[in-house]
Amino acid sequence: MQVQTYLFGAVDVAAERVINFPQGLVGFADKTRFILASEEQAGEPVSYTLQSLDDPALAFQIIAPSTLGFSYELELCDAEEALLKSPAADDVAVMIVLYKQAEGGNIAPSLRAPLIINLKERVGLQKVLAKVNTNVTLSNLVAKV
Repeated sequence: MQVQTYLFGAVDVAAERVINFPQGLVGFADKTRFILASEEQAGEPVSYTLQSLDDPALAFQIIAPSTLGFSYELELCDAEEALLKSPAADDVAVMIVLYKQAEGGNIAPSLRAPLIINLKERVGLQKVLAKVNTNVTLSNLVAKV
């Protein structure tokens, strides 16, 4: 099928590329079908565009937490596990939505609401966390003493 995207114009999308978020995303509960898109470049992309197939004007920039030097330890409840179709750990990607802050216009990660995607089954959810533990390891810093 061909879909209109916010950043990339009209693109052909194979049905097996569609990722379903049955519960939608925070603030967009009725938008459930998305694709991952990225600019053509050598190597793995640093960020992806999560493009809604339900609304061509709706797209989010997302990145892996490791890009920022940290990772999540997440526990899924039974309902989340079922929604994600009981994925194997290797089939799961955790991503962070980036947003533009109202004041100052800086780009910031939404750490309290990561996306969890079962890549094999092409289904995902956004897990809203009550709090984020501050146990962050910065892996990309190098300093000589």
